[in-house]
Amino acid sequence: MAQLLGPERRLSGWQQKLENWLDKRIPPDVHLRHELKVRVFRVIALADVILGLYYFYFRYTRSLNLHALWFSIPLLLAETYSFVDTLLFILMMWRPRLRIPPPPPPGLKVDVFITTYSEPVELVRETAVAALNICYPHNTYVLDDGNRPEMRAMCEEIGCGYITRMPEWEDKPRHAKAGNVNNALFYLMQQQKAGDFVLILDADQIPYPHLLDRTLGYFNDPKVAFVQTPQWFYNVPLGDPFGSQAPLFYGPIQQGKDGWDAAFFCGSNAILRREALMQLGLVTYVSETEQKLKEVLSKLPIEVLAKQRRLPAHYRKVAKQVMRAAESAVSALRRGEPWAFVLDRFNATIQTIRQELIAADLSTIAQELAELQMIEKTSENGRIDTDVAEVRQVIEQGLMQLTNQLAEVAAPPVEILGIDEEKWRTLNLDLGEALDVQPLATFSITEDMATAMRLHALGWKSVFHNEVLVRGLAPEDLGSALGQRLRWAAGTIQVLLHENPLFKKGLSWPQRLQYFTTMYSYFSGFASLIYLIAPIIYLFFGISPVVSFAGDFLWRIIPYLLLNKIMFTFVAWGIEVFRGEQYNLALFPLWIQAVMTVLAGEKLKFNITPKTRQSGVYLNLVKPQLTITVLLTIGVVYALFGLLVGWRNDVIGVLVNIFWAGYDIFMLSVILKAAVYRWPDA
Repeated sequence: MAQLLGPERRLSGWQQKLENWLDKRIPPDVHLRHELKVRVFRVIALADVILGLYYFYFRYTRSLNLHALWFSIPLLLAETYSFVDTLLFILMMWRPRLRIPPPPPPGLKVDVFITTYSEPVELVRETAVAALNICYPHNTYVLDDGNRPEMRAMCEEIGCGYITRMPEWEDKPRHAKAGNVNNALFYLMQQQKAGDFVLILDADQIPYPHLLDRTLGYFNDPKVAFVQTPQWFYNVPLGDPFGSQAPLFYGPIQQGKDGWDAAFFCGSNAILRREALMQLGLVTYVSETEQKLKEVLSKLPIEVLAKQRRLPAHYRKVAKQVMRAAESAVSALRRGEPWAFVLDRFNATIQTIRQELIAADLSTIAQELAELQMIEKTSENGRIDTDVAEVRQVIEQGLMQLTNQLAEVAAPPVEILGIDEEKWRTLNLDLGEALDVQPLATFSITEDMATAMRLHALGWKSVFHNEVLVRGLAPEDLGSALGQRLRWAAGTIQVLLHENPLFKKGLSWPQRLQYFTTMYSYFSGFASLIYLIAPIIYLFFGISPVVSFAGDFLWRIIPYLLLNKIMFTFVAWGIEVFRGEQYNLALFPLWIQAVMTVLAGEKLKFNITPKTRQSGVYLNLVKPQLTITVLLTIGVVYALFGLLVGWRNDVIGVLVNIFWAGYDIFMLSVILKAAVYRWPDA
């Protein structure tokens, strides 16, 4: 079961014995070993699915406690959620890809981007020096979004390029890291220094010298858009108290997604093809512009109609003309006509309307001036009355203003259209951005996933290279770790709501399901909450979600759960993943918060994860987990006391729920310990 590449594995005693036995009977061929592992997994997975279907047939038809449906149905739905998650996991791992890196072609132009905003200069220096020492010829740039003189001086000192925001970004949305990278891409293009490929590193991600030599060969395939390598952290203490390492994701999971050509771009430690990024930026600009035009033009007739009654009488005819022009433009867009032609035609119509309006106003003024001339001729002694002179002066000033307006005849008749400035900017192809073309996606704070999905939708390929080639810094306190995970979760839900992969044109169905699987996993907080509450309800009140915990229930659920555990252990062969399992359950409040925050429409900010250790006790951040732990503990004592004194006689039900309560307490203990963790050198 050996891996070719990746982090060092830690085999248990029985796993090592099994591998020694296999080594004597199977040739040490990595491809043969990989194929064997895939086939064994498929057998286990199919057996698990069969047992799962058998169990859920029983659950849906014969197990529900009809006297407590308020409890029975939520628990059944939670279990169903988990079973669907298992099915998606099996699909993901059905055909994991083994990658053997080809040698890098010579002569490629590579730019190394080190993104920073507020990180300490010395931390960035270490990363920049390591980047300069990468063996393959390249150019290294620090992208300083903080525009700090001391950072610029450091770059000059070590001979590293320095890029900060261009003037175009003044008073425009900055889009955090995505905007920082997009700015650098266009800056180098303007300077005619742009490379063909870009390696993106976070400020604390220190690359190994052979990083590019191990990854650039994959770009021999002209359809490969990016190569992602694992993120591995060198400052994680023994036991990984904050669950920082993610060997399951940066290993089997990414290999599984890679098998379906859906490996994720993870924001750092990745090499991207500039051509793919620029194509993505252009395509996105065109599609988003067309969508915004449709939205603005579709709403325009309604808004003008609402304001039509308040317009002067001679403006109402103009308002009707504007509405007809907007409706005609929307119809043309729906027929598939190019939006540039549609917009030109609409603006030409608006220009004609404006000219007609100005011509009408000029005609009215000319008539009024003629009347004033008649008044002047009939005045006594040839003198003009003062009031008449003032009126004439005002009209002449109006005439001058209209003359000036004729020079800007294409200017928006906002007072007629009744639309705000932002919408009119859209109708003039001004989307209020510093750069019209944004290669990295900017609509989500997880710009990496959104960018990867869009690249795949355009037909580009991706590669996951399972070898640690960069070492970075993980959060060193619970507060920072939770903030980072909340950003990941909320950003992922943003992508789901903005561009649901199940309906994303251009993606294959396996690719759609790979993206959906990751998004789906962040809804687990609701199921976890039900699992945690279930034993509390039973231990305190004796209310059961099933007809009986004995007999049919036990001998159906136990084989299913055991085989599920065997399957997961097999996939994670030799990888330390239990800490991740604990955190997946223990972070249920965070996952729920992420979902509710996005659904509520709250604006999310890209917060930099602190690169220095924050001190303090973080029990205030784990109040839900602490409350559940206390209730579970009291519930166990209460139920046992009830059995002891004869208050209750449901021995099997109590024992089953005590088992689950003990399991839950153990799983939640990881985050309670992390809340009070003290570093050995503290």
